[in-house]
Amino acid sequence: MTTTTQSSILSMLHGRASLRPDEIAFTFTDYIDASAVAQSVTWSQLARRTTNVAHEIRRHGSPGDRAVILAPQSLEYILAFLGSMQAGLMAVPLPLPHPGSGHERVRAVLADTEPSVVLTTSASGDHVRDFVNAAREKAAPQIIEIDALNIEAENDVSVAPDEWPSVAYLQYSSGSTRLPTGVMVSHRNLTVNFEQLMKSFFADSPLPQDATLVSWLPFYHDMGLVLGVCAPILCGRRAALMSPVAFLERPARWMRALAENPHAWSSAPNFAFDLAARKTSDEDLNGLDLGGVVGIISGAERVEPATLHRFVDRFAHFNFRDHMMRPAYGLAEATVFVATGTWSESSPAAHFDAEALGVGRVQPCGSGEGTGLVKYRMPQSPSIRIVDVQTHQECAADVVGEIWVHGENVAEGYWRKSVGEQSCFGATLVDPSPGTPDGPWLRTGDLGFAYEGELFIVGRIKDLLIIRGRNYYPEDIEATIQEITRGRAAAISVPLGSTEKLVTVVEVKTPGELDDTAKRSLNAVKSDVTAAISNTHGLSVADLVLVAPGDIPTTTSGKIRRSACAEQYRRNEFHRLDA
Repeated sequence: MTTTTQSSILSMLHGRASLRPDEIAFTFTDYIDASAVAQSVTWSQLARRTTNVAHEIRRHGSPGDRAVILAPQSLEYILAFLGSMQAGLMAVPLPLPHPGSGHERVRAVLADTEPSVVLTTSASGDHVRDFVNAAREKAAPQIIEIDALNIEAENDVSVAPDEWPSVAYLQYSSGSTRLPTGVMVSHRNLTVNFEQLMKSFFADSPLPQDATLVSWLPFYHDMGLVLGVCAPILCGRRAALMSPVAFLERPARWMRALAENPHAWSSAPNFAFDLAARKTSDEDLNGLDLGGVVGIISGAERVEPATLHRFVDRFAHFNFRDHMMRPAYGLAEATVFVATGTWSESSPAAHFDAEALGVGRVQPCGSGEGTGLVKYRMPQSPSIRIVDVQTHQECAADVVGEIWVHGENVAEGYWRKSVGEQSCFGATLVDPSPGTPDGPWLRTGDLGFAYEGELFIVGRIKDLLIIRGRNYYPEDIEATIQEITRGRAAAISVPLGSTEKLVTVVEVKTPGELDDTAKRSLNAVKSDVTAAISNTHGLSVADLVLVAPGDIPTTTSGKIRRSACAEQYRRNEFHRLDA
């Protein structure tokens, strides 16, 4: 299947290089020994370098082949991504495997894609070469070090293939519930989804021409790739980028970038807002003003109202205002974006009876009671329906069901998966309501409901906890824990005897020495968490596991891998601080 490059990200890139050659497109700041080193590239430089990278790639691959990217977060990573598509190959963005780590996910993707080329940098080349040689099962791909090429050469020869593959890149899942799976994202999916995103976020006021897209998200994750790499090209605004490690080392770097760049627009998963609020001091932002921020998208994992409130409250005296927070919902199978809302401190969330939600019913309750859920506007494009998992009929307004999505942003399927493994794509509604598109529909695997014209996200079907015959959403229990510990937590159910029991794994600050004071502190955390879960959810905790920060397995975007947590618990593989 082929497509033209009209209105593709590549045509937009070359168009901007022609019209605004000397304007800065991307600035990447590297933090080396606590000093910031910034590199910038103009639109004309980016287009020329992309073409030269594509020339080299075409020497080793043909249109439709795969080009795997194993490189550190950098301008070279962006060139590898754009150059792959310019050469007509399917780009496959992946994390750089670190020496000594297993990286079974990367190995699985290499086997699944059988790439013709692997793109990296000279600093990582030897390690990548060793890794690929150890992991490959068939012919060795060509290893290309982007920064070792003559990327500044003046070359007027076009490298555009006669026919372009419809698939622009393969976005591999981060493996929260299954082995990595490659979503086939087309050029059309990308441009349509970006248009949908812009119309939803900027329906009331346009994105300023001098806006800056600020991002530290990894380029191999769908939100980091689309908003950090693709969006600046598609909307023609400058990007100010850094690495995830730079953010995690010092979250204040993100906050300073938001304040120092004009009309900053950014994005992050829920955990990052808690981290930034806790780890950024007033001195870090001394003399800076966040009043120019256009908005920050909170997505990639369920958005917790308490987290957004803490973030807004923490930075209010730096002129950060509630409407700048933009909760969003999406998934890689829909390219990245589905729906958004606007946070308001005066009406921050709607509250629903937790017991009713557990049996699939929507029963509103008073503010501060039950489960607080963030509101999203029901979008016009793409289309959304709440559907009964068993009957495939639309649910009534007061019933929880699976979220189904229809639109040109929905990918055509998974790479090299059987028909049985593609069941979430191409679904058909039974007895659709008037005005409902015929399909095909994407089954998201997410539970939600419509209430008073707005969309609410409850959780993942596969993560649902069933304890004593009742349904519980792990996100609700984890939110209760995080109100006490402010760190990551995982709520899982495990078989104990003839029934399922609740186990919670909680990250806490590691005591320097496990003396009597530290033991009392850990016991106090266990006591407080156990009491809070009992009082809020009516559940007893069969086991509460205290671990060090970073010990809970997560996906590349920071989502908790609950199935992996359960497996690790069953094998007694957690290093317990409370042992």
